[in-house]
Amino acid sequence: MPTNTPTDTSTDAATTAETPAAQPPAAETPATETPAAESPGAESPAAGEPAEARATAPTPAPAPGSATMSAAAPAPKKEREHRFDIDLLRLIASCAVIVTHTCAALIHAVDQRRSAGEPVYWAGFLGDSATSFAVPVFFAIAGWAVVAGAPPKTSGRLWQRLIRNTVPMFVWTALYLLWAWARDRNEDPIVDLAVDSLFDSVEPAYHLWFMYAYLPIVVMLGFVVLLRAGQRPWGIGLLLLALAGLGPALTTVHEVTGWETPRVGWGFGTYSVIYAIGGAFLLSAARPVPGHWRWPLAGTALAAVAGILWYNTDIHYVIPNAHPFVAVLSVCVVLLLVRVRVPERRRALVNRLANAALGAYLVHVILVEELVDRYVEPDLSVGQVAFFLPAMLAVTIGVSYAASLLWGRLGLRRYLG
Repeated sequence: MPTNTPTDTSTDAATTAETPAAQPPAAETPATETPAAESPGAESPAAGEPAEARATAPTPAPAPGSATMSAAAPAPKKEREHRFDIDLLRLIASCAVIVTHTCAALIHAVDQRRSAGEPVYWAGFLGDSATSFAVPVFFAIAGWAVVAGAPPKTSGRLWQRLIRNTVPMFVWTALYLLWAWARDRNEDPIVDLAVDSLFDSVEPAYHLWFMYAYLPIVVMLGFVVLLRAGQRPWGIGLLLLALAGLGPALTTVHEVTGWETPRVGWGFGTYSVIYAIGGAFLLSAARPVPGHWRWPLAGTALAAVAGILWYNTDIHYVIPNAHPFVAVLSVCVVLLLVRVRVPERRRALVNRLANAALGAYLVHVILVEELVDRYVEPDLSVGQVAFFLPAMLAVTIGVSYAASLLWGRLGLRRYLG
């Protein structure tokens, strides 16, 4: 992406019941395992209570039929609500990623020069700037899902989440490498690129860079959640240690042996962690933003888009995801959509499309390069751009989602996202 990118972590959080990874995810990936089913067992400490506290003061068993025993009867488990607003937010962010890459193709067609084709230039930069919120929003959803929406109850659950995202990522990396090899577009031998992809995203699967940042954030936040629950997730801790030391270790190998070592993309910057934690905070709201704040938020979002457009065209393209303009736009988008009511007649459709979002994200770059890159011309007129860009977006988004829905029906979501 830009890809979380739609990702699968929030699948557990958005639905009332998790399903097997082969099913469509509640937002971007394979099915869902309901967080409600992950509720702590009888031995789990209460929230905020140390794990040892339970063993410190045993109490005598109440007499049968006593009021104490009645009070001690377990309360029925409260069913976790389904957050259709999160489904909608994920769907919008996923489509925004596709818009970003489609508009980037227009920008590259004019080589970022206004003189090469002004209508194409402005259409590309305007669309790219208006969808700059996509990556921060996916980090926000990831943080909410792990910290608040559906915190992992065991390290095994966390490993399952990681596998549900890692398998499609590497399957699609292989497919992109084979596709580029068949089209004679790989700049390096396919075997070398395959090895490099274990450490960082490679061409032509450039959009998967997001996954190399997203997954370590899920690991880190999940590790903290498990520690807070009184667990000792040694395996997750060792994985974090390996991710932290991989880059320096390969650098040392290069300095000692002189061997060429791959660059390492596994990791995250400060901004992505802040987006994730901020997302956990904002998306945990109990009610939507009051109506009298919505117009000011919309105006602020438009002002942020104008600032991003100015930066992209006059300062440097692409604007960093950590830039304040991007942060303001992303916060406005989240606040405008959090707890928004999705009409009941639309909920099934929104949920179904949200389940297909990860797959659509993974496949769409092929369509961008085979359709948009092939047919865009730098000298298109205003009228031609007004027809070309919406048509390309409709085809790219439509085919990407249709393909994802299809392999979801065929039970391939655990492999293809």
